Amino acid sequence: MSMVKTSALPRLQDGVAMTPADYKGIKPIWCPGCGDYGILNALIQVLTRNQVDPARLAIVSGIGCSGRFPAFVKSYGFHGVHGRVLPVATGLKLARPDLTVVAVGGDGDGLAIGMGHLPHAIRRNVDITYLLFDNHIYGLTKGQPSPTTEVGHKTHASPYGVSEYPINPLAMALVAGATFVARGFSSHTRHLADLIEAALAHRGFSFVQIMTPCVTFYDTYKQWKQQAWELGEDHDPSDFQAALRLATEAEGMPIGIFYRVERPTLMDRLVAGAKDAARLQSGTRYDREADARQIDALLQRYR
Repeated sequence: MSMVKTSALPRLQDGVAMTPADYKGIKPIWCPGCGDYGILNALIQVLTRNQVDPARLAIVSGIGCSGRFPAFVKSYGFHGVHGRVLPVATGLKLARPDLTVVAVGGDGDGLAIGMGHLPHAIRRNVDITYLLFDNHIYGLTKGQPSPTTEVGHKTHASPYGVSEYPINPLAMALVAGATFVARGFSSHTRHLADLIEAALAHRGFSFVQIMTPCVTFYDTYKQWKQQAWELGEDHDPSDFQAALRLATEAEGMPIGIFYRVERPTLMDRLVAGAKDAARLQSGTRYDREADARQIDALLQRYR
């Protein structure tokens, strides 16, 4: 199947230059010290060094502390409803394949109410980048446990400790068939910028889990700083089994590109299907009787 070529990082026209300040939207209103500032700065770095055309970039968000992210970046933006960021981003990419589409959402938005959409966006291999802001808590609604909160952690909503085991987003993305899987840490801004740049350049569904501490309701800065370590050159991102072992068995918190492989995207398959349909319509007529005979023979075989 031939690949439909799209520009992952659409650049500005010659003679036009933008600074980091030019890519910033309204002033963010997150809590002081929130890890989401690091994610915003990392994305601004990527846009600036690649001189991305804001008119060909779209950021889609759900509900949560990341919900207003589209307003903080100079680009097209869509603030959707709770848990529906991936269907909206998918529809946008299909309607406007020329756009670079970035979906953003938290662990609650994406792994609770929105969880049903994740495996289907992955299996379709939609050419979008999904940045999952994971702080292991519901921050906007004042500190309830999320799908990634550790067992035993006490919150206002779980005073005796969380009873459920947490979801492993990386393992789920890998097993579901994601073609790009990575993890970053909001405190390692330069490293995170490199991951986001690689995700945007990837053709297909890019899943980036970003560990971003909530200093107000679950301050994990010191813990995650101690646990974070960067994957080295000895890791082969084309090795699925190695990626799965890292996601499930590695000590600490490895960050980097776990897995990356090229496969036809949803748009590739849709275009190929349209060409096949056009070929059938313009070629030989569909032989309904011959098809019926084949079906009848198959039924007779298994009676």
